[in-house]
Amino acid sequence: MQHGIHPRYSPVVFRDKAADFAFLTRSTLASDKTVEWEDGHTYPVVDVEISSASHPFYTGTARVLDTAGRVERFERRYGRKDDRREAR
Repeated sequence: MQHGIHPRYSPVVFRDKAADFAFLTRSTLASDKTVEWEDGHTYPVVDVEISSASHPFYTGTARVLDTAGRVERFERRYGRKDDRREAR
């Protein structure tokens, strides 16, 4: 690696305030805010909107879309191309 061209790669805490969930990992992101972690060290903290603790896909609260119903509704609203040709 060339020196001086790469961002600093260091431990960072990512915190999801909505789910009251945080995890420690390494990242190139930097932050002015800090938090004291479970091991007693102080790390920069990055607040995130969504994490695996709050995302519907991972929590199992995801809605299943009725794609067949949506296609049928579209066809009813705008018709099929074959139906339009016959009407002309």
